[in-house]
Amino acid sequence: MGERLRKLRGERELTILDLATKAGLSVGIISQIERGLSNPSMKTLQRLRIALGVNLWELLSANEPTTDNDPVYVRRKSDRLRVIMNESGLTKELLSPQPDENLRFMIVTMPPGSETQDVLIGQGQKGGFVMTGEVTLKVGDTVSVLSEGDSFQFKSVLPHQLYNRSDGEVTLMWIMSVLDTHL
Repeated sequence: MGERLRKLRGERELTILDLATKAGLSVGIISQIERGLSNPSMKTLQRLRIALGVNLWELLSANEPTTDNDPVYVRRKSDRLRVIMNESGLTKELLSPQPDENLRFMIVTMPPGSETQDVLIGQGQKGGFVMTGEVTLKVGDTVSVLSEGDSFQFKSVLPHQLYNRSDGEVTLMWIMSVLDTHL
């Protein structure tokens, strides 16, 4: 993440101070992220991606696809971006081959006791399919407990959160249609 941020900042000929000012962040936090000493929140990542004029996945992607012969609509398992979202070990693995299109899909893995934090709210739809385990979904004020094989879909402008209150790992297929292709 730090190397990618430094590269994007350099390509735009921005100093750390320039980026900090554009993003509304401190110079210190940007320096810590670039040196791998800080794990930024989704809100910080959102500010950085806006300031750099890239989508979220371009900011997070550290490497280019390794398979040159594939068409742009194919993403190999070996080329998936995998991001650990917080201390609980919640991970998101990007499956979408084209980060600049209006559809994103990923696999979300939630260890026992984990929950989503700093979810992105915006125009579009979000949905998912519970592949393994049992997860609690809160959309607005409504709470639903979902088990393996269950699915859901809601407008992504609604506040939402996922909780794994079980003793086992939860795996979800997460799908987003976004009107802002920078997410």
